[in-house]
Amino acid sequence: MGKKTSSRDPLNALFLWVRKQSVKVKAVVGVASLLIILAVLKLIVRDHNHFFVASEAVHAAGIVVLAYKLARQKTCSGLSLKSQELTALFLAARLYCSVVMEKDIHTFLDFATLLFTGWVIYMMRIKLKSTYVEDLDNMPRYALVIPCVILAFCIHPYSHRAEMNYMIWAFAVYLEAISVLPQLHVMQNAKMVEPFTARYVFALGLARFLGCAHWILRISESRGNFFKDYGSGGVFWIPMVLLAEIVQTFILADFCYYYAKSVMYGELLSFPSAV
Repeated sequence: MGKKTSSRDPLNALFLWVRKQSVKVKAVVGVASLLIILAVLKLIVRDHNHFFVASEAVHAAGIVVLAYKLARQKTCSGLSLKSQELTALFLAARLYCSVVMEKDIHTFLDFATLLFTGWVIYMMRIKLKSTYVEDLDNMPRYALVIPCVILAFCIHPYSHRAEMNYMIWAFAVYLEAISVLPQLHVMQNAKMVEPFTARYVFALGLARFLGCAHWILRISESRGNFFKDYGSGGVFWIPMVLLAEIVQTFILADFCYYYAKSVMYGELLSFPSAV
């Protein structure tokens, strides 16, 4: 028993050291860690499009975990209905664009994820409505959707033939970046996080990291040519996509830190006063 504890002491010391640092130091450590991981992934994985496919697959797996929770435990406590509805909205928008412009593996993954998300929404709104704590899920949807609509109208890939489709795609990208905020708000209000909910949010964090890696590596390897693929709108669109990915990655980074710590040390996951 003592041997097991001692083997974990270095990790525990690392977690404690990071936790005690200022926000600036944490940010530097986070960025440095991200760059190191990206460098390793760049050497290991040759086709970086796999990162985006993996991101969507991990998101789908996270939704399956939620569906399993609802089917097994018959309760939706700890879940944000608003996050699920925002997720369904951006998935529907992205699925439409995928059907119109691509029809590939992304189309299948988005369809599967949307299907499970719709089932989760149905269970929360109808079957398990009595277990849904609406008071904790009090972040207004319009405050998240409206800015994304405005951004999508102003900044999107430029195309004479399909500009509206690209606006819808941009809207999906922006909304996806902040759709998890109501869920984090619910967990912050509740203080404690249920295991299935924690696994779902951790899956979102991993998915966003893979998505962020996809864009960063594609931009770095294209040496600027990647911007030209999206016409004149690419000058603003690509940086906004990258910013959206980075924002969501950092939104979920703090949660992933606490989740990893709780898993390693067998602790009950709890949230600090601010996320």
